[in-house]
Amino acid sequence: MTDKPIVAFAKFAAPKKGSVIVLAPEGGKLGEAARACDPADILPKVFAAADFSGKLAASVEALAPQGTDYDRLAAVGAGKADALDEQAWLKIGGAASAAARNATEVTVVAEVADAEASASDVALIALGVVLRSYTFDKYKTRKDENGAPKPAAGKAVKFTIQCADPAAAKKAFAEAASVGDGVLLARDLVNEPPNVLGPVEFAARAKELEELGVKVDILTEKEMKKLGMRALLGVAQGSVRPPRMAVMRWNGGKAKQKPVAFIGKGVVFDTGGISIKPAAGMEDMKGDMAGAATVVGLMHALAARKAKVNAVGIIGLVENMPDGNAQRPGDIVTSMSGQTIEIINTDAEGRLVLADLLWYCNEEFKPQFMVNLATLTGAILVALGNSHAGLFSNDDALAERLTAAGTVTGEKVWRMPMGKEYDKLIDTKNADMKNTGGRHAGSITAAQFLKRFVDGTPWAHLDVAGTAMASPSSEINQSWASGYGVRLLDRLVADHYER
Repeated sequence: MTDKPIVAFAKFAAPKKGSVIVLAPEGGKLGEAARACDPADILPKVFAAADFSGKLAASVEALAPQGTDYDRLAAVGAGKADALDEQAWLKIGGAASAAARNATEVTVVAEVADAEASASDVALIALGVVLRSYTFDKYKTRKDENGAPKPAAGKAVKFTIQCADPAAAKKAFAEAASVGDGVLLARDLVNEPPNVLGPVEFAARAKELEELGVKVDILTEKEMKKLGMRALLGVAQGSVRPPRMAVMRWNGGKAKQKPVAFIGKGVVFDTGGISIKPAAGMEDMKGDMAGAATVVGLMHALAARKAKVNAVGIIGLVENMPDGNAQRPGDIVTSMSGQTIEIINTDAEGRLVLADLLWYCNEEFKPQFMVNLATLTGAILVALGNSHAGLFSNDDALAERLTAAGTVTGEKVWRMPMGKEYDKLIDTKNADMKNTGGRHAGSITAAQFLKRFVDGTPWAHLDVAGTAMASPSSEINQSWASGYGVRLLDRLVADHYER
């Protein structure tokens, strides 16, 4: 993959060479440090010619600008100076990364006329640069259509961000970068092809978190059978690749503090099983483990920034295949909770995995709350598209905190209804419940199903089918996988659960 950019911080001073990027708010007014980078005063002419007004994340450039030895002098729009929030600073960083194009040495002048960029704001610019710079090209042997070879490894781009207090910005970025690395890890996992990343390989990637001080236990099929996880194991029985469960624990809080818990669906590839999916787009089902990827990325972030919290991350890793031994519609399985489930559709498999994980987590760790993430239903895409994850919860306080964290980070959620009336859709004469209620209210009935396995613990279910994979391009992500949820949940923890 393309090397992550190197980020450094420095005092304001007109650079001698390389590519230079300045920031302009709406109206195009440049600050003193930006004007010092433009001795021939060419940017106002460029702004006029390109009709550049400083709109957030817009950009213009001048190549080999007069009066300098720069390769490029570019301006990135900062939008309205009084509307610069966390998302805006991130987008500015992403736009700066895009404006750098193929440069190897870039200076970003983090100055906005009539606005003050704090150390935290500058760190967000740097994080935006890192997130936007990510590409997943490890399997490309040629870089472009003309057959030019990929550049050699080690050619990382260097970004020097000039600001008022470089030392403070560096300190703020150290924590932001830990979260950013968690996002990139989640993207890597989701982007990997399914022949490379099976349950065993995914579990091994989770095990690597031990290098950061996370305690990781990997449970095999034998151990899950002893626990009675027949709902999860039923999904895996059609695959020659054995299932795994990874239990990750970060103990950064007080010894007796109850942990916060995050649970992820990790279906490494989902054919739909016997209820096989249509061929068109099935390749996207390599991303059906995005919930688990987010949990691994989050645990990385919490450990890397030494979060003062006790946290548990649990992921169930299976492959859903239509083998002769595969689970059938009409089968009845007994979950770890003892509740029985009639299988109506083998493509409603993620909730079976989560059912056992939620019950195990609650029994084993008695957490303050549980949040599960899953690419669970296509119905949530119909309802919300790609802009929001579906939020379902049995606890108003937890739901409100997640909504607030989503608003700040831009990883937005939208709370969906739940209620006893929906339970009727998953009732069956043959077992305690069935695993799907049909097309109507499909995302809601999936949540109602999961709720039966949380035993009253504060809980939230995030359906990330529209936000975690096949992601639309944005200022901070050009990848198929977004890493959605890492920043959201890290903010939830940082704002409310660290002591």
